[in-house]
Amino acid sequence: MLRHGSRFLSRATTMKWRRPFSIGLPAEAPVDSNFLEAWRKAIPNVEPPKTPSAFMATRPATPSSIPSKLTVNFVLPYSSELSGKEVDMVIIPATTGQMGVLPGHVATIAELKPGVLSVHEGNDISKYFVSGGFAFVHANSFADIIAIEAVPLDRIDSNLVQKGLTEFTQKLSTASTDVEKAEAQIGVDVHSALNAALTG
Repeated sequence: MLRHGSRFLSRATTMKWRRPFSIGLPAEAPVDSNFLEAWRKAIPNVEPPKTPSAFMATRPATPSSIPSKLTVNFVLPYSSELSGKEVDMVIIPATTGQMGVLPGHVATIAELKPGVLSVHEGNDISKYFVSGGFAFVHANSFADIIAIEAVPLDRIDSNLVQKGLTEFTQKLSTASTDVEKAEAQIGVDVHSALNAALTG
């Protein structure tokens, strides 16, 4: 395999990309004309099926100037916390560290770790504790934040957090299998992040 490495590297540098970067993609979903033509030849009396991209709303175009607001969608599996809300800034707890997102931010995908998500709108700051998820920041000043669980910070009971941290620390010290250790470590990490969010 290694003896073919130089051939693969030289081929990779001479290849031309067939697909442009996301900022160069058209705002409307592309139609596969080859598929439609083949479908109409094979089954002329039946309309071709719609693909998932046919049901998606067209993507807003990337603005030529930086907008004054960031549009945020913050969703959970069971509800939508924010939908199309225009804010000044969002600070997300990414696995690489705290990440501030302002209007005009470069397109990014970030994995969320347990921590505080702050939504800044003027002088108002809404804080949520998220257990994990992903943030998708688009070049058109839209941000989609998908979390597994999220709770407003002011609804968290610090006594229960301390109790949970103590329980999971004990479980971690007495765990005998790898599964028990992993479950206990996740509990310690989440409760430590909750404790830091409440005290910091």
